[in-house]
Amino acid sequence: MKKEVTAPVGIFDSGIGGLTVAHAIRQTLPHENIIYFGDTAHLPYGDKSEAAIQAYSIKIADVLLKKGCKVIVIACNSASSAAYELLKEYVRKDAHIINVIDPMVELVTHNYENKKVGLIGTKRTVQSDIYSKKIEEARKNISLHSLATPLLAPMIEEGFFNNQISHEIISQYLDDPSIKDMDALVLACTHYPLIKKEIAAFLGCRVHVLDSAIVVAEALANYLTENNLLNPAGEPDHHFFVSDYTEAFEASTRLFFHQKVTLERHPLWN
Repeated sequence: MKKEVTAPVGIFDSGIGGLTVAHAIRQTLPHENIIYFGDTAHLPYGDKSEAAIQAYSIKIADVLLKKGCKVIVIACNSASSAAYELLKEYVRKDAHIINVIDPMVELVTHNYENKKVGLIGTKRTVQSDIYSKKIEEARKNISLHSLATPLLAPMIEEGFFNNQISHEIISQYLDDPSIKDMDALVLACTHYPLIKKEIAAFLGCRVHVLDSAIVVAEALANYLTENNLLNPAGEPDHHFFVSDYTEAFEASTRLFFHQKVTLERHPLWN
């Protein structure tokens, strides 16, 4: 189904992490209308089963399709690994699906041939082994070492970053021998850009810290341009939905978008 260029871009995540992707999209594509869905009733996705994440993702996709979205961005690594293929089949011709994993894999395989790359993410993302499989398929002799860091996303959701608590937790994880002496570190969770500066400070300037927000925004821009769906002008209209209202989410949304934001509660199951 052909969409109008003014149709919105749908973005979803379990909570505030996907706002890093939404922010990058807003900066890269300033005229695009955005509909963001934060599944705050079920966060974090990182410790949920694959079946549960798929069920949540289908419900959210239904909401975004009813809003007329021309593209749906899965702004969550756990949902991208668990539900991307299912959503592609479910949505089919109604909207294009972009995940956060494939653009990052393309970046890593293009720039880090014969290098050692570390990766930190939720248990779900790391256990899926999806980054390792996709990077290995590229045959670029990249040594990938993944580490589950399950405390980081809940810590960020609760507002604990850029303080002593976050410094201690980050240092405990990054001291792990499995991710020592690497050339780059992939932040395989869309929450983690909020602590990117802390991570970079701990690792030092030699290690490149890679987050998916910018590369996903660029992937979206390329798709919209190639398919003549780019909204070229106009004042954007953004809407934010949550499955359960939280003050922390509202505060984070205003922080990212620097404007008054109205959250509309939209339970996935009534």
